[in-house]
Amino acid sequence: MNNDDFVTLATLTLDQDGHLCDHSLWTPVIAQQLADTLAVELTDEHLQVLLQVREFFDKFNHAPATRPLIKWLQKTLPEQNISNQKLQQLFNTGLVARHVNRLAGLPKPPNCL
Repeated sequence: MNNDDFVTLATLTLDQDGHLCDHSLWTPVIAQQLADTLAVELTDEHLQVLLQVREFFDKFNHAPATRPLIKWLQKTLPEQNISNQKLQQLFNTGLVARHVNRLAGLPKPPNCL
């Protein structure tokens, strides 16, 4: 067991919208704990999406809004046939960009409600 196994959502600081204050502490375990708030059981498909969202953040230094998020995922995960509707179904939410970024441990995009 490594130290990451002991980090839980209860020990992390979240902002007022439920996003991690320090995105570098994110792990798939933390992602599942965040996903539990949406009644979503993360699969490999979910984790691929979340990892690509984190890649977007690393490359562009900001959390993606819905359109850039979908374009990025269509480009980086073409086999998944990503659309807004598919992301809504996968993540059990109509607030795709907000919740996908939250589950990926990233800040809320500035233009999200």
